Amino acid sequence: MGRFEDKVAVVTGAGAGIGKACALAIAREGGRVVVADIDGSAAIASTAQIASEADRALASATDIADAQAVAALFETAERHFGGVDLLVNNASAMHLTPRDRAILDLDLAVWDQTMATNLRGTLLCCRQAIPRMIARGGGAIVNMSSCQGLSGDTAQTSYAASKAAMNMLSASLATQYGHAQIRCNAVAPGLIMTDRLLAKLDECTQWHLRRHQFLPRVGRPEDVASLVAFLLSDDAAFITGQVVCIDGGMMAHVPTYADGGNSRAARPSGKTAEADASRGC
Repeated sequence: MGRFEDKVAVVTGAGAGIGKACALAIAREGGRVVVADIDGSAAIASTAQIASEADRALASATDIADAQAVAALFETAERHFGGVDLLVNNASAMHLTPRDRAILDLDLAVWDQTMATNLRGTLLCCRQAIPRMIARGGGAIVNMSSCQGLSGDTAQTSYAASKAAMNMLSASLATQYGHAQIRCNAVAPGLIMTDRLLAKLDECTQWHLRRHQFLPRVGRPEDVASLVAFLLSDDAAFITGQVVCIDGGMMAHVPTYADGGNSRAARPSGKTAEADASRGC
């Protein structure tokens, strides 16, 4: 028996990347999964892959910024699978991040659209899921946050603010519905190399990000999916209201770590500011 036998999960943004990996992980352990994505063709393709392995998935083209579409998504889950036990709020307005600039340069439309999807969309999904979970005796929710919601940056103002707010939304949900046996945690990924991210990051940017990790490789969607599956499962039955970083150690050090910290010998040779200059990065 898998950890999610007889469980029904809704995973948003599951057409590719982390969301798809999460949906696959749940289905492989016996869960029935509604694969939701604003890109209907991506949702169908993801569902086909899951069905080839586990035959436990249903595709739904859903814009989570649309309250009626979100209601229809959860009605579909209930109609086809009988209810909802698990929710992964992974959908995010990543297409807006190239236009998500510093505060004085920020187009307010980008701010509004980012909040509508990342934060309001997550809230809408939670509001639909919670009553259905209560009806089934409880459930578990994982909200996909980001390390950018935990520290400042020179751009991506809207994205970071939405993820920081998501952390508090997760804590509020855990506080308000723990008595109903509903757990809620947030996961904060660092550098997770999805196909979409790989297409956006040049080699120099990737190198700068990697040098702030403790571990010598970038993260994979499957790494995040493993953590999400754990938090959804009964193995994490006493964990709620937490923000869990999965970042290879990126958020766990002093700012000077990448330049040698308090000792120039703290990092392998070549990983210093001088090396930066020689690379032209």
